[in-house]
Amino acid sequence: MEITAAMVKELRESTGAGMMDCKRALVDTDGDMDKAVDLLREKGLGKAAKKADRLASEGLANVLVNSANTAATLIEINSETDFVAKNEKFVNLVKNTTKLVQEKGLKTIDELNSCEVEGAKFDEFLKNQIATIGENLVVRRFETVEGEVVSGYLHSNSRVAVAIAASCGKADKAKVEAVLKQICMHAAAMKPQFISYKDLDKEFVEKEYVALKAELEKENEELKRLGKPLVHIPEFASRLQLTDDIVKKAEDAIKEQLKAENKPEKIWDKILPGKMDRFFADNTILDQRLTLLSQFFVMDDKKTVEQVLAEKSAELGDTITITAYKRFEVGEGLEKRSDDFAAEVAAQIG
Repeated sequence: MEITAAMVKELRESTGAGMMDCKRALVDTDGDMDKAVDLLREKGLGKAAKKADRLASEGLANVLVNSANTAATLIEINSETDFVAKNEKFVNLVKNTTKLVQEKGLKTIDELNSCEVEGAKFDEFLKNQIATIGENLVVRRFETVEGEVVSGYLHSNSRVAVAIAASCGKADKAKVEAVLKQICMHAAAMKPQFISYKDLDKEFVEKEYVALKAELEKENEELKRLGKPLVHIPEFASRLQLTDDIVKKAEDAIKEQLKAENKPEKIWDKILPGKMDRFFADNTILDQRLTLLSQFFVMDDKKTVEQVLAEKSAELGDTITITAYKRFEVGEGLEKRSDDFAAEVAAQIG
């Protein structure tokens, strides 16, 4: 397969690897972009390729929480340009469609298209909006998150919407909702993909560990060259890999270390928890990158989201457990248009 300059450029932009490394990776994988990304990462030459880095889809996201705080509806409606996001008609379309989805309990685009709006089926209504606004508009996706207590957050740019549901027993629901609101804001910024490490696949974790180790070893080569302290290379990447036996061995090793340092045994119980926290932090880097509960909370980066929830559970008198999480970012997962401005003009006058 011919490896084009555009392919090399795309791989370089998405992984940060060098031009020649990208070209070799594409040659070695017969132009398969995903395999080339994996190959670069296994060699420690590229960061994880995020499709969001290659996006250029425009539009708005929205989230609507019902008055009882038991449901939140997220929606994404795409447009051709970001200019339309400032259009009041489009903004109102997004808000009203979110409300319609929630009030009707809609689950699919087909159900939405069958709804009646202003005397017409929604799909016909949308065509009229397209004619008025002057751009193609697409309702890409929507989803309603439900639970005992639900909160939502829409980022100020209206491109990122988050909803989180939780169970809370006898805890004050209004106070739990306030906690969830903060966690929604955290998720908007930190982009977790899953709630917990328990949601990860073991095979996926093993594959990611290989890439993580290569990434850190490559980083150490540069740090060594600069005469700076090296980063720690962990033995594991996720709590999913930490069996009871592994945790016990780590604890025993710490005790041996304390003994070798002549620390009095009577104070070990004060030192051990902090050392074990460090062990877990060092060996769960993948969880911290991908899972909500394992990330360090943006409003108190000495605690994970899981630890914050444990503290709030104790404070409010019952266990707060996140039961659902959803994050929409405009354009997420869509490939950008490759045609340049000149080609677009040529296409229009051709």
